[in-house]
Amino acid sequence: MISSPLAAVLARRNIHYGWVVVSVTFLTMLVTAAAVGAPGVLIVPLEKEFGWTTEQIATAFSIRLLLFGLMGPFAAAFMNYFGVRKVVCVALALIAGGSFLSLGMTQIWQLILLWGVVIGFGTGLTAMVLGATVATRWFTERRGLVLGMLTASSATGQLAFMPLMAWISGNYGWRAATMMVCALLAVAAAAVFLLMRDRPSDVDLPAYGEKDVAKTAPVTGGLLSLIILPLTTLKEISRSSTFWVLFATFYICGASTNGLIQTHFVALCGDYGLAAVTAASVLAMMGFFDFFGTIGSGWLSDRVDNRWLLFWYYGLRGASLLFLPYSNFSIYGLSLFAMFYGLDWIATVPPTVKLATDRFGREKAGMVFGWVFAGHQLGAASAAYGGGFARTEYATYLPAFFTAGILCLIAALLALTIRKSTKDDTVGEPAVAH
Repeated sequence: MISSPLAAVLARRNIHYGWVVVSVTFLTMLVTAAAVGAPGVLIVPLEKEFGWTTEQIATAFSIRLLLFGLMGPFAAAFMNYFGVRKVVCVALALIAGGSFLSLGMTQIWQLILLWGVVIGFGTGLTAMVLGATVATRWFTERRGLVLGMLTASSATGQLAFMPLMAWISGNYGWRAATMMVCALLAVAAAAVFLLMRDRPSDVDLPAYGEKDVAKTAPVTGGLLSLIILPLTTLKEISRSSTFWVLFATFYICGASTNGLIQTHFVALCGDYGLAAVTAASVLAMMGFFDFFGTIGSGWLSDRVDNRWLLFWYYGLRGASLLFLPYSNFSIYGLSLFAMFYGLDWIATVPPTVKLATDRFGREKAGMVFGWVFAGHQLGAASAAYGGGFARTEYATYLPAFFTAGILCLIAALLALTIRKSTKDDTVGEPAVAH
């Protein structure tokens, strides 16, 4: 393997191998996020070719988003037992396999099975938990910045590839766009296999910001006990009101991003006469602003009260969603929306992870965030189906967008109910301000 010699070469140049792992993780999350976001530009082509309704297609996408979140806590357990590298390679194989097999689908159940279940499981293994795990294991200093970078890769991947996929789909068909995703997944899998390592000790290095190489604790118990661990952790943390506030706000986060905008924005713009490539370009603009917004959020999360960060993020997002129907869907109006909405598309992740770490400790942070992220994807699945239902039943998406905007304003207020952490805080204590 080239990782150990490369780590030694980089160390002589005062470059920590953790940055290589971050780069590989960035690429992996970027590509898998593109696979998650692909359906947003493929709804209309699938409707035209197969005659499926928006509600039927949205059902498959909602299952994908649901599994994307529910697998998070168990993905953390699998990474602890099998190792990050093996889990990510299996995940990329599942996503690529499901995408490739979908090229021959002709029935709606095949869409649900392949794009819903198979790809849902695969993407769930490489969800935000992967970024949180890498940032926690490899970095003590600059952890917030790293987490911001990896979070940005996920959101940017969901949006940045959309114009290209929309163009390929419009000119060569949705199957050609799907093949492009498969090729990107193959590149990411090769990088993971060659360069990814589970912990700094695997290349005889301390975590970034530490001086001593930490010995890897042996895995105790069998796989079954590790699978049960997320459930016992959930039982424990469910006594904390902080967990439920984070869960609720992240539910709203998912409903207002992945579930609604990512899945239905292109189709919404199509209802107002915008071409798919133009609408996807607006999403790419959101990805551009999100990249800087989320990295900036990671930097701020190390310096500013994270509760107030969440208040402003959710508040601005809610205002943006309520503004969207009045933008006239002009280039100017959509650009203004893309800027304000994009800056906090997923900027909520760094402060949410920091709050979870402050309240539940470093050892439990990954698992706790896995369950909080499950709430995110429950919200995403609800909005993905809800948006499709609204368009099918009422011939308009607007009720779904107004609802999401109001929910974001509620999330902004909920974030402030989390009281500031103290050294005496424990998982079982109340954590809501009176």
